[in-house]
Amino acid sequence: MLAFQTEQLRTLLAVLEHGTFDAAASALHVTASAVSQRIKAMEQAAGQVLLQRSTPITATAAGTVVHRLARQLRQLEADAAAELGLAGAAQGTLAVVVNADSLATWFMDALALVPRDGSLACEIVREDEHHSVALLRSGEVMAAVTAMAVPVQGCTVVPLGAMEYRAVASAGFMARWFPRGFSAEIFAATPTVQFDRHDTLQNNFFSAVTNTELRGVQHFIPDTIQFAAAVKQGLGWGLMPETHCGDGLRSGDLVELVPGRITRIPLFWQRWKIQSAALDLLTNAVTNAATKALAQSNTTTPRRMSA
Repeated sequence: MLAFQTEQLRTLLAVLEHGTFDAAASALHVTASAVSQRIKAMEQAAGQVLLQRSTPITATAAGTVVHRLARQLRQLEADAAAELGLAGAAQGTLAVVVNADSLATWFMDALALVPRDGSLACEIVREDEHHSVALLRSGEVMAAVTAMAVPVQGCTVVPLGAMEYRAVASAGFMARWFPRGFSAEIFAATPTVQFDRHDTLQNNFFSAVTNTELRGVQHFIPDTIQFAAAVKQGLGWGLMPETHCGDGLRSGDLVELVPGRITRIPLFWQRWKIQSAALDLLTNAVTNAATKALAQSNTTTPRRMSA
């Protein structure tokens, strides 16, 4: 039976978090030689190389599995220390990946529901909802807001609801490009605002309307607030969450390209399948906030699935 020592798992965590054996040794207050010996002992026990000796050091496929184990053990230790009321116990930090639009619209409301007694800390990693589960698989995060409905191995998944988007542009942009009203033919020549090169919202909308691929001028603005500002200032058209375009549509400053056409992106909460009081608290806060903020339907009624 494979059995790693606690100090070995902590050492592997330190190496991956700090990037080098020397930096990990400094954080752990041991020698670099001791760090190297612990990692070698782990690799001998596993019968596989766990770390790529690159700069910074990264986990191999086998190392990713052990990394996740080490992160889970650290969280369980932090939960136990909190329940025992141990003074000076290391505080657990919940690493969570969230897409930018959720972070800019409703996810902070979820964090506001978390107890503020200093017993729980969060580290938010921003990543596109279609790519966030990779961080769950690697063990870098413990939970994710994701578009992936199928649970990652070792995780449970709960539907949250759907983000709703409208394709909009400024009134000036529409007057300049569509003086006689919207048409798919002219649409192909108009500039587009994209979030980043992972963003597929605009591409999918354009393809659905024109049956062709988006190839015109594209501006990349990797910040939700500045993305909205770029659209409002007429740099191009783009899809915006209801909460960010509603006032502009009501005032007439923004105009829908195809009135009434809503793009819905279902979102899901995936988390490690471990008994963690901290993760339970965060999960309850996220699901409660999502129920209030996101569009709900029969297909997104909260229910748990696991893998």
